[in-house]
Amino acid sequence: MSTNVLLLLTGIGLGAIYFLVASGLSLIYGLMHVLNFAHGVFLSLGAFLGFEIANRIGAATWTSFAVSLLVGGLAGALFAALTERFLVQRLYERHIEQVLITVGLALAVVALFEGVWGTDPRFISSPAWMDRTTSILGAQVPNDVFVAIVVAVLVLVGMVLFLHRTRYGMIIRAGVENRSMVTALGIDVRTAFTLVFTIGGFAAGLGGVLASHYFGYVSPLLGQTLLIFAFIVTVIGGLGSLTGAAVASVLVALLQQFANYHLRGTGDVAVVILLAVVLLTRPSGLLGRKVA
Repeated sequence: MSTNVLLLLTGIGLGAIYFLVASGLSLIYGLMHVLNFAHGVFLSLGAFLGFEIANRIGAATWTSFAVSLLVGGLAGALFAALTERFLVQRLYERHIEQVLITVGLALAVVALFEGVWGTDPRFISSPAWMDRTTSILGAQVPNDVFVAIVVAVLVLVGMVLFLHRTRYGMIIRAGVENRSMVTALGIDVRTAFTLVFTIGGFAAGLGGVLASHYFGYVSPLLGQTLLIFAFIVTVIGGLGSLTGAAVASVLVALLQQFANYHLRGTGDVAVVILLAVVLLTRPSGLLGRKVA
C-alpha cells in the first residue's frame, strides 16, 4: 500500500515536470506548426542559471530557491523569444528547415553547456524542508514533489487565465483553431507567435529548476532527455491542448513509475506502447483538436 502511494505521488510530481516542458511544445506546434527540437535547451539553461544564482545567494534557503525559479524561468523565456525572432520566424511554412535549425541549435547549445559547466552532473542543494519527506498513508514522500505539483498547477491556471481572459490569449486560441482565419482577419500573429515561444520558454525554465531538484542534479543533457517524453506527452494529449498536455503528463509519468517498479524497469517501453495505441486509435490525441 505505502509503495503504491509513493509511486502515485512521485509519479504526479514527475508528471508536473513533464507538463511544464510539454505545455510550451503543445502551444508552439498547435499554433505555429513548429516542431521545436531546441525546447530542451531552454530547460537546461534555466536549470543551470537557477543553479548558479542559488549557489551565489545560498543554495539551502527558500529565498535562493525562489530567486532561482524566477531566474530560470526568465532565462528560458528570453532564450525562447530570441530563438523565435532570429531563427524560427524566418522559416515559417518551411518545416524541414525548422527541424534542421532547431536540431542544430540544440546540439550547439548542449556542446556550449558542456564547455562551460562540463559533462559531469552538478548536484543541487535544496532548502532543508525540500530535502525531507512527509508521511502519507505510510509512504515517505519527498517534499520537493509537492513543490513541483504546486508550481505546475499555478502555471496551468496562469496559462488558462491568459488564454481566456486576454486579447493575445484569444488570438492564440483562434490561431490554434484556425490560423488561416486569424491571418485573413488582418491580425498580425507574429507578436503572438513570439509570445507563445516566450511563455513556453518560461515554463520550460521553471521546469528545469524543478527537475534539477526532483532528480538532484543538473547536466547539459537534462533538457534533451526530458524533451523526448515531452514530445510523447504532447502527442498523446493532443497538439494545442493544454488540458490534454496536463492529463497526458500525469498519465505517462504514472505509467512509467508503476511499470518501472512492478514490471522490472519497463516504464519507457510501456510509454512507447501507450503512444502507439493512441496514435492508432485516436491520432489527434486524447483531447486534441483538428488543426486547420
